[in-house]
Formats: sequence, C-alpha cells, structure tokens
Amino acid sequence: MKNTNVTAVLVHGAWADGSSWAKVITGLKAEAVKAVAAPLPLTTFEDDVKTLNQTIARTGGPVLLVGHAYAGGVIGAANPANVKGLVYVAALAPDEGETVADVFYKNDPHPKAPKLAPDENGQIWLPQEAFASAFAQNATTEELSVLAAVQRPISPACITAKVPKPLWKTVPTHYLLAQEDRMIVEKTQIFMAERMKAKITRVTADHTPSVTAPIAVVQTVLHAIAEL
Repeated sequence: MKNTNVTAVLVHGAWADGSSWAKVITGLKAEAVKAVAAPLPLTTFEDDVKTLNQTIARTGGPVLLVGHAYAGGVIGAANPANVKGLVYVAALAPDEGETVADVFYKNDPHPKAPKLAPDENGQIWLPQEAFASAFAQNATTEELSVLAAVQRPISPACITAKVPKPLWKTVPTHYLLAQEDRMIVEKTQIFMAERMKAKITRVTADHTPSVTAPIAVVQTVLHAIAEL
C-alpha cells in the first residue's frame, strides 16, 4: 500500500462518540494503518471544526479524514494543510453556503425516521427507540445498548451554520453509500456523492456502517489511502 504514513482520522456524527469507530480502528490496525478518533463537542459547527483541526495537528503528518453522518460537513471544513483525502460514511456533504440541515432535509424522510426537535435545554437527542428502528436497525442487542448509552446530543448550531468551500472540491473523495439508511435516505446520499464526483462504494447497511458493516468501512479507507 502506498502512503502507509497516512493516519485515518475518524470523525463521529450526532448521537455518537468515538467508540462507534471501535471495530474500524481495530480493523485498520490489523492492516497496519494508524487511526485516531476525533472527539467532537457537538456544540457549534465552528467548535467541531476547531476540535477536528486540533486532532489533525496532533497527528503530525498527512491524514485521511473519515466522517460519518453530520461529520461529513465538519471534515469538509477542516484545515486543508495536512488533509490528503476524504471518506464519507453515509455522511452529509453540504456545498459552500449550504448548511448540514439543508442536505439532511433535501428529500422526504424514511417512514421510520424519528422526529427530531430540541429539548428544553436546546439540545437534540435521538429518541431511545430510534436506535433500533432507524439509527442502527441491523445492530445486535448488545451493540444497540452501547449506542444508546453513550449517545451525545447535538446543538442546532451545528446544523444551521453555512459551510465554507468544502475540501471535496480539491482533494480525492470516496463515499460509502449505505443502502438501508433510514436516517439519511439513499436518494440523498446518491445526490451528494454524485455532486462531489466521489468514488462511490455501495454497501447493504444501515445508517451506522462503522458498527454493523465495519469491514466495508475498513476496505473503503484502505482503497482511499492506496489511491493517495
């Protein structure tokens, strides 16, 4: 494999944390690829980009950014200095001047998608039952228990900020398209991936392939690194 010095920086989306990448991290380690999970605060879009840039700086070398769901917007706004490529895992990819919400709500939702709204503290939580019905319907009971237990809320300020010119316009981009996604419907994923001119890999998976189809994620990352 070329570019074995590239670090895969894995960026979680809403209602998740770095533990959602556990199987991908171990899978990449087995292939001698270093991986680091960036811990987004999910407080504002600007905070998330700043935190990701700090993680990139800490790696001290070239990186491949791998973003899930909401984090697709964040990786597109990262500091380009060390970023050699992008991988979108069932992720949102707003264009310059768009918001994450713009692309999330582009098409009609899946019938089993949860209704989302801020709580009394201004935070958007995923309803507990949505983990099994829409977020990761292919996960085991044990996996669902962990996903629900570690979920972190997202602020509306994360999804309503207009994004700058995204990196996918200038660096190689791959898109892992989850065909059974009930959170970001397949039609929306196809639109974004084709608009980015990304190399598309389709997988029969739910919204959280890092948990339920980690081999597909690992292979996509390996292919992206090999092409850098």
